[in-house]
Formats: sequence, C-alpha cells, structure tokens
Amino acid sequence: MITTTSISHSKPWLGQNEIHAVTEVIQSHQIGQGWRVDTFEQSLATYLGVRGGVAVSSGTAALHLALLALGVGPGDEIIMPSYVCTAPWIATTSIGAIPKIVDIEPTTYNIDPEKVKEAITGHTRALIVPHLFGLPANVTPLQALKVPVIEDCAQTLGATYNGRAVGSLGNVTICSFYATKLLCTGEGGMVLSNNPATLEAVRVLRAYDGKRTLNTRSFNFKMTDLHAALGTCQLDRLQENLERRAAIAARYFSKLDHLPIELPFVPDDRTHIFYRFVLKVAQPLDDLLERLERKGIQGRRPVYQPIHRYLGLKGYPNSDQAFSSTLSIPIYPSLRDEEVEYIITILCEELG
Repeated sequence: MITTTSISHSKPWLGQNEIHAVTEVIQSHQIGQGWRVDTFEQSLATYLGVRGGVAVSSGTAALHLALLALGVGPGDEIIMPSYVCTAPWIATTSIGAIPKIVDIEPTTYNIDPEKVKEAITGHTRALIVPHLFGLPANVTPLQALKVPVIEDCAQTLGATYNGRAVGSLGNVTICSFYATKLLCTGEGGMVLSNNPATLEAVRVLRAYDGKRTLNTRSFNFKMTDLHAALGTCQLDRLQENLERRAAIAARYFSKLDHLPIELPFVPDDRTHIFYRFVLKVAQPLDDLLERLERKGIQGRRPVYQPIHRYLGLKGYPNSDQAFSSTLSIPIYPSLRDEEVEYIITILCEELG
C-alpha cells in the first residue's frame, strides 16, 4: 500500500555493511583523517583508472581546490553551463575568478561544446564540465579546445564515454559524496588526476596545520575516516547500485514510451547510469509536481534553478526550456518494485 508522500525523490542506500564499517571506525578511536581516507582515495582512483585522488570535505570544496591547483586566480575566466547546481559558480567566485555561463544541449542537458567555443577568450583558464544526471557530456570537442577540463562526476560515476570511464578524461576530476549521491558519505568530495603536481597542490591546500610556513589559501577541507569508511563501503557496492538503477530505468522506458513526453536520450557513444531519470513534459511543471505529491510521489526539478536566472541574465533558451519542462522521478537502489509500478501507474494517469 502506497501512502501519501511515501515515495521520496531521493534516498541514500545504506545497510548493515555501512553500519559495521562506521562502528569499526568508532571502536578504533581513529575518527579523523587517517588510513581509511588513504584507502578510499586509492580505491576510487583505481576504479577510475587515474593516478590518484585527494579526499576532501565536499564536492564544492573539491571544485575550489581543483581550480586553485590549476593556478586559477582573480580575473581568470572559467566556463561552465548555466543548467547545473550553483557549486561551480560559488567555487569560481570564491577565489576571485570570473564565471562564464553558457547554454546546454537540448537533448542531453549537458554543456554545449559550440557555446563553449564561442565563450573562450584569452583569459579562459579552465572548463567545468558536469556530466548531468548520469549521462556523460560530449568531451571530445571540448578537449580539442586545448583548455584544461575539470570533469564534474558528482552524478555520473560508472558511466563511459567512447569506452572510457567518465572521470578519466579531463585534466582534473571532482566528485561529490553528498547524502543522496551515487557514493554516499553524508558529506564529502574528492579531487582526482593523473598529474602528481596537481594532486600534491590539493593535498597542501586541504589542511593548514603542520606546515612550516603560512599559506593564506590553505583551509581545513579534510575528510574524516568515518566518511571514508562509508565511501569505501559504497564503492564496493557501486556495481550493484548501478545494476538496480538500470533495471528501474528499463522498466520506465518500457512502460512510459507511449506517453506524450520525452524520455532520456542516450547517444551511441556513451552509457547512462541514471543517477536521475528525467522526463521532458508539456504540462505546467509546478501543477504536475503538486499532483504527484498528493498521490504520494515526490518529484523534483532536476536542477533547482539555472545559474543565469539567479543572475538575471538572458539568452539561455535551452536552459530555460529544461528548467520549465523537466521532471525528475524517483530512481534509486532501495526503491521497491511495487513502488516503481505505482509511479508508472500514476504517471500514466497524469501524463497520458
């Protein structure tokens, strides 16, 4: 029986393995940054096929440190999409750099390489490239621009682009491990790279103590062993996580394809891991979200608000269209089969 507001839009996937891992850390009395953080860093780097990683306190902190490690400073320009959470903008402005906001592709919701090309100037120092909702961005034309690429894999660990793991394509990769992310540690993030100098720069900047000299850019961005134990446990279960998401997505594709909506688009050169299952609908979104809520289903706009709308900017038609017409429906490993079927039933009623 489905009760009102009983199906959350997002939910962390935690079980006895995670409880045991955290309990073990507490019993060890080593709860700050220790060997478990090192283990988590090495494990995720190995999974992505890169040289190393540096675990930090959040995905936003990871972006901040990645920019500093690339030598970005005041007056430098960083290109990013408008249709994304505000973390790239916050990280960029926090170090005095200038965000250059560009539009997205209308079908993938990822950053548009043509708009990036138009936005590049002599002051451009990096591109922040989020892979949104589980689908990789079109990286090849961005690499051809010869500007450092920061891959934002907060939503897309496990996906591939041209047969390569997302997170192994750019100059630097950042991850987020927020409570509802693919790897859940409550809070946390990581910077990964094949460049030893980049990794060392991030290690220096994530902590201020134990240094012979003062560094005004250093801060306390460390991860704890409690968070790292969760992250390592979640990484061990990532394949199971992705398989369950794929099974739910397949059910949605098979049962919703007759509706007057647009289902997620997956280009042939990449895989989608369905961190979010995003529909494009023709109905007024606020009304639809309210009706679903009344029937016990929590839907969401997949991006709360594009950056350009916060800034009062015009000229981002694809981001505006995505904001007004995209509906994210529940898809996560602990979603039960009967809940999936109920979501399908209600969507057919409301959208048919």
